[in-house]
Amino acid sequence: MKNYMSPKGIAITAAFISLLTSVAMAQDVPAGYPADYASVIAAAKKEGTVSVYTSTDAAQSQKLQDAFSKKYGIKIAYNDLGTNGAYNQVISEAAAGQTTADVVWSSAMDLQMTLVQDGYAGDYASPEAGKLPAWADYKNILYATTVEPIGVIYNTKALTEDKLPKTYGGMITFLKDNKSTLQGKVATFDPEKSGSGFLHHSNDARNRKDFWDLAKAMGDDGAKIYSSSGGMKETVVSGENVIAINIIGSYALDWVKESPNLGVHFATDYTPAFSRLVLKTKDAPHPNAAKLFIDFMLSAEGQSLLSVSGLPSVRDDVTSGLNVKTLNERVGGGLKPIAVDEGVLEYMDQTKRVQFLNDWKAALGR
Repeated sequence: MKNYMSPKGIAITAAFISLLTSVAMAQDVPAGYPADYASVIAAAKKEGTVSVYTSTDAAQSQKLQDAFSKKYGIKIAYNDLGTNGAYNQVISEAAAGQTTADVVWSSAMDLQMTLVQDGYAGDYASPEAGKLPAWADYKNILYATTVEPIGVIYNTKALTEDKLPKTYGGMITFLKDNKSTLQGKVATFDPEKSGSGFLHHSNDARNRKDFWDLAKAMGDDGAKIYSSSGGMKETVVSGENVIAINIIGSYALDWVKESPNLGVHFATDYTPAFSRLVLKTKDAPHPNAAKLFIDFMLSAEGQSLLSVSGLPSVRDDVTSGLNVKTLNERVGGGLKPIAVDEGVLEYMDQTKRVQFLNDWKAALGR
């Protein structure tokens, strides 16, 4: 004999299942988030994937990616295109009406701000925004996810820490006074070939009246220019170069753990720091997954995973790895994060950019 459930029983069962689903969804909502965030999570899971265009090596974000996918069951299409590649791809896809990127995460702060100003980014007020420093949030559109110092690496067999200058101005004097020893053994970024290099040097030009004195001192020492921090690292480790100036210090802090003849140094009065900025594209094909991914990156959990992977946290409540407060202590108290604002666009003006590069070449004697 078959047992049939009454209409009332069916209704009760359906209501019970709905209640269980609601409870499960509510448990997914992070503490402090609005209650209706459960709908964002549900929609993101339905979308099933998020496409990320980035300049960050997968190895540095793998812990973050794995944790996000495990937590939400959402696949990440991770595309390391480099700074210029990510920027150009977003523009070309938008022009063709075929946007693929949901999230753009790049260390080229000026290019990210350009995407915002030119209308390629979508507004999104992250529930995590209140946990960020004021300088790290641009109008609920563009967010800093890291704070990474710009500094110096040196060959410890050729130089010792106590011989290095403590201040930015002291580096100029150091290069002048040791010209014979350092001739042909100084390295720095090529701002024409490196987006990071252009950002680092142009930020100094905006904030330091003596930047061009430093550039001239490097030129007088026969400085060699490179397109990547990694390339400079290899030459300093080998002894081909003695010192590399204005490199990515977050990388260097990890490199010195494995290279006994490599040291890292920061000026105590002025250590600028850039950030990897994240935005949601205006026409993101998976908008809810994009929001969820950005929120996870900015959360204490996501920030901890980035920090232990060598990318210091922009938050001061993250205890794993370095955060914005402990990093400031590590570099001697002079940390100067580059604000996420229109100021990073000053040298994106074509006339100013050309003038900057011409002045740079002249200072280095090129």
